[in-house]
Amino acid sequence: MIDEKDVINQHIVSTPDILGGKPRIAGQRIAVQHIAVWYDRLGMSADEIASEYGLTLGEVHAALAYYYDHRDAINAAIRSEEAFIADMQQFYPSKLKAKLGG
Repeated sequence: MIDEKDVINQHIVSTPDILGGKPRIAGQRIAVQHIAVWYDRLGMSADEIASEYGLTLGEVHAALAYYYDHRDAINAAIRSEEAFIADMQQFYPSKLKAKLGG
């Protein structure tokens, strides 16, 4: 019998030199948090995510399982990135928006 953790571990890796050490799909630069956002916030199905990003359903489901097992930490990372983006938008306003009058 295959241990569920072994299945997740074959699909999800974390290395310090790629994506800042965030958990990601093995062999990809797609973080677990990206899949969580696509699934939870954008309402994409696992099939849509797999098809759109060239992943297997196993990889997508492993990422979602990892997300649900580490939800607090991954949601904190998402909020941190959102805050960083908001700060950058304040410090560096869009030149295109200014040019278009927005």
